[in-house]
This record gives sequence, C-alpha cells and structure tokens, in this order.
Amino acid sequence: MNKNKNLKNKPKFNTYWIYSLIVIFFISTYFIGGNEATSSSKNINITSFERFLNKGEIKNVTVINKNLAQVTLQRDALNSPDHKIANSTNILGQKNINGPHYVFEIGNLELFQNKLEDAEKKGIQFNYDFKTVENKFFDYILGFLPLLILIGLWFFFMKRMSGGAGGGSQIFSIGKSKAKLFDEKTDIKITFKDVAGLEGAKEEVQEIVDFLKNPTKYTKLGGKIPKGALLVGLPGTGKTLLAKAVAGEAKVPFFSLSGSDFVEMFVGVGASRVRDLFKQAKEKSPAIIFIDEIDAIGRARGKSNMTGGNDERENTLNQLLTEMDGFGTNTNVIVVAATNRADVLDKALMRAGRFDRQIYVDLPDLNERKEIFKVHLKPIKISKGLDTDFLAKQTPGFSGADIANVCNEAALIAARKSKKSVNRQDFLDAVDRIVGGLEKKNKIITESEKKTIAFHEAGHATVSWMLEHAAPLVKVTIVPRGQSLGAAWYLPEERQIVKPEQILDEMCAALGGRAAEKVIFNNISTGALSDLEKVTKQARSMVTVYGLSDKIGNLTYYDSSGQNDYGFTKPYSDVTAQVIDKEISSIIENQYQRAIKLLKKHKNKLIELADFLLEKEVIFKEDLVRIYGERPFDIKAAIKESKSKK
Repeated sequence: MNKNKNLKNKPKFNTYWIYSLIVIFFISTYFIGGNEATSSSKNINITSFERFLNKGEIKNVTVINKNLAQVTLQRDALNSPDHKIANSTNILGQKNINGPHYVFEIGNLELFQNKLEDAEKKGIQFNYDFKTVENKFFDYILGFLPLLILIGLWFFFMKRMSGGAGGGSQIFSIGKSKAKLFDEKTDIKITFKDVAGLEGAKEEVQEIVDFLKNPTKYTKLGGKIPKGALLVGLPGTGKTLLAKAVAGEAKVPFFSLSGSDFVEMFVGVGASRVRDLFKQAKEKSPAIIFIDEIDAIGRARGKSNMTGGNDERENTLNQLLTEMDGFGTNTNVIVVAATNRADVLDKALMRAGRFDRQIYVDLPDLNERKEIFKVHLKPIKISKGLDTDFLAKQTPGFSGADIANVCNEAALIAARKSKKSVNRQDFLDAVDRIVGGLEKKNKIITESEKKTIAFHEAGHATVSWMLEHAAPLVKVTIVPRGQSLGAAWYLPEERQIVKPEQILDEMCAALGGRAAEKVIFNNISTGALSDLEKVTKQARSMVTVYGLSDKIGNLTYYDSSGQNDYGFTKPYSDVTAQVIDKEISSIIENQYQRAIKLLKKHKNKLIELADFLLEKEVIFKEDLVRIYGERPFDIKAAIKESKSKK
C-alpha cells in the first residue's frame, strides 16, 4: 500500500530539467576549459601595472590571446604593503607564491607592447611572453551546436503540435484525443431546467437520458437505443447547451470536442485521435461523446476531392464510421453531434446504426423566447414592471444566443448612461443596436440626401400601413445605422406557412421606398439596393422553389437533401429559364406599380409624414396612427374578435 502511494506521489519528469542541465554543462565547460591560474589572480588596471613595473617589482608578464595579461611579482615584492591582497590566502588557506598574482585587460596590443619595450630600454629587469590558449573541449562542443539547436527546435514544435506546455511524454501524444472530459460530479451542473425553450428537442433527448440512467429497462426487452443523435439547427439555437444538459441529467462523463480537433497536418493523426477518443469513452462508460461542428470531418466523400483518395479528412471520417459501427449497445456510449449543415454530411454517417436520429433545434417561438429571457435576466438588475412578454414580441426570429446578446447589450447601455437598473427603453435600444447597427449621428449627409432618405423611409411606412398582410410598423428613423442611411422596424407575424398574398404584400412594402422617390421626385436612387435584393429573392423563391407561379406550375427546382450539386448546369431548359426570368420580373414590376398607385392616392399624408420625420428624425407607430388613423384591417380584426367573445 505504501509502495503504491510513493509511486503515486513521485514527481513527474519534466523536460525543463534537461534544458537546465544543458545550460549548466555549457557554463561549466567554459570555465573548466579556461586557464585555472586566473582563478587565484587579482584584477588590477593598467595604471597600477605601470607603477609596479617602474618600481621593478614585476618578474614576468604573459599576454594570453592578445587581450589578457598575467603578472607575476618578484619574490621580495610580495612582502610589500602594496601587495597584501596578492599575497593573501585563498579559501583553502594556501598562499599564491608562484603567481600569477595579477591579471588585467591590456586594451590595444601594439601600445602595450611599446610600453614593455620602453621599460626594457630604461634597464628594468623583467620577462614578457605572448601565448595563445585554445579551449579544444569547448570548440568540440561548439561543433555540435547546430545539431543541438535542431534537436531543441524539434522538441519545441512537437510539444506545440501536441498541445502541451511541459512534460517529455507529451511529445508522443500527438495522436491522442483532444477531447475535454467533464466530470459528472464536479464539472457538469447544467440540467434541462437551465435550458429554456426547446421543448420538442428536450423530449427527443429524454429517451437518451433514460437509457443512460437505466439501460436494463430497454435491453431486457430486446430494445436498442440509438447509438448517435445529431442535433441540427441554426447557429445560436442551443445545440451545445442541450448536449451538456443531457450529460448533466444522466450524471455521466461528457467528452466534448470540435470536429476540427481531429484535423492535423500529419497523415493518420485524425484516425488515431478517433480511436483514442472511443477507447477513453468505453473505459468510462456509460458516457457521452459530443462532437460539435461535425461537418468539419463528416462532409460527403467524393465531392470536390482535389487531394486524391488518401485525403486525411476522409481517413478520419472512415475511422469514425468504423468506431460508431463497431461498439455494441452494451458499451453504454452514445455519440451526440451538432451541425448547422446536415445537408452536406455523408450518407454513410446518417444511416441507421450510426447517427440514426436527427433532432431539429429550431428558432424559439414567442413563448420559448419569453422563457429564454427569464433565464438571461436573472443576473441583470432590471427595473420594476419590465414585461418579458413585450421583450419576446420585439425579438421575432432571434435565437437563444441573440437574446443573451440583447440582455447583455441592454445592461451595457444602461451602465453607459449611469443608470441603477435596466429598463424597457434600454432593451429597445439594444435590439436596435443589434439589428441595425450603431448610430452614426456625425455622418455627413447633405440636405437633399436627407430629404430623399426621409421620403424613402416614409414610403415604406405608408405602404406597409395600407396593406393587410404587411408587417405592422414599430419605428422609422433617418439616423444612419451601420451601413444603412435609414431604417424601418417592423413586427412580423410568426407564421408556419406563407400564402402568395402575404409574400406579395411584403414585396410591395419593400418596394415602397423606391416608389416614394418616383412619386415625389420623379427620379430614383441607389438607396433601394437591399430592398431590391430582398424582393428578387422572394420572387425567385415563389417561382422556382414553392411553385406559386401560374406560368411555371406546380414545379420546384429545390433539392432539400443537398446531394444534387448542379454547379454551372441548370435543372431546367433554356426555354424554361427565359420563362422564369420573365415571371420574376413581372411579379416585381407589378408590386412596384401597386406601391406607386398606393402612394399617389395618399400623397398628401406621405408628404406630411416625411416632413415630420425630417423634423424628429425618429417616429413611432403612434405618429402613423395620428396621421393615417388606425389600420382598417386592424379595426376589422378587433370587431371580429369582440363578436367572437360575445
């Protein structure tokens, strides 16, 4: 027992000891290779040497390597008070009688030699000599210095590639898995209670949790749990958080890594890391392996393969397929992966027995956004009466990560204004900051440009106000934000399906800005670029994707699997292409003329709204109600709702 304890406490070998020994070796070699006699000599300057020389107290001068002079005194001079230091004993109690007694640097060799010759001419008796001392051992070591440098660089780069900071064993760990292990007792504290929304996805993964908690419940009846679960969804929807919650609920070890962690410049490293990962997971089973962004290694093989059949990424994918198909249900190891691009994954990875369960993590709806806001508002000091329902309605299409960003940005805005709490306006400013960008009030805009922008934005607001299916307006501004010179905020209705009249109304509202420029100035500008891009995509989708065009019919050229890569070819003939182009152009032009007709009908109110916008720079829904009155469609809807309640 004590023996094992001593082995456990034994310090690990560290490569820094090797570096220290090498440095000590070179330093000691330098001093050992030098002249040992200089160690007992005292340092003097050349002025003292000349004084001793003129007194006749010097017996011998030896110049070493043309820069260092060793001086030996006469035997009688040692008893002089001037040379007590030279005649003192060393640490061993021995006196330096034979010399050399002094040492100094001579400086210019020619001048020093002239001084010695002048002293000889004066009749001073002494001897001098010039010697060259070679440190052969040190020169021998210097010959191996380039090799030692190369070895040191090899050690350094191998340690960097293996991801280690120290320890000689890490040099050989380049093929080891880079997965980070989260211990179920200390590291994983996230449960389903911490994951707001995602109710459908949580129900899907609950079965995985039940299996890891009580596997015999399923295996005794002959059932098999899915070996792999693939979380598919847009960025920021909470795929990684959901995987951690699964591990936290199941109370099992959680191996987490990214798909790019398998990729390395050396051939075979990725496959080796896959083998090591599954080996570690089996040893700690039941366990969960979570691979984030699996499309980094799981892309379909054979597409755009420019590196040949021996591609490192394909080797890694092949090893992953083998490992997932190799271990049985009794190992209690489940692979959970996440990706934003399930359409590009290899079919072999998606087949039954591997990732045979796909869990779609959608953007949160209204109620789910409300729950997410409650989670992220806990650490924030909010003002009393802040309505989370209102915040959820103001953030349609926001993901969980976007909502977290809104809460953080609102807190920063409130702190910038030296507030004690975060109120409703701070959250609205945060949404504007994230959606539209930072305000640029100091941007130089001419009066004519400002007027054009005002009528452009007023055109959007007017057309959307007059159309039944257009999104209701929230706010309009002509203050530049980000790359836009003006902006209008709408509150779109959350729909699961969209009808043609709804798409056409949205297109008409988007073209209202350019239509207003045409009605007021009888001219158009480049300010409608983003609007044109939006309506062109909508019109093309109506014709080629959703089959909403009478001339094309009930056809779609969209491939949801993503397996058909048409490249430069088209899935339709040239004649059909011409029909598609004409139909797209006709749809957009009809909605543009429709917007012009609406604005001509309400031209006086359009001018009033634009002038008010030029004065205030920012207007809200209440201002449109004051100018145009309530939307007729809203009045009808309110009457219909009141009758239904009765």
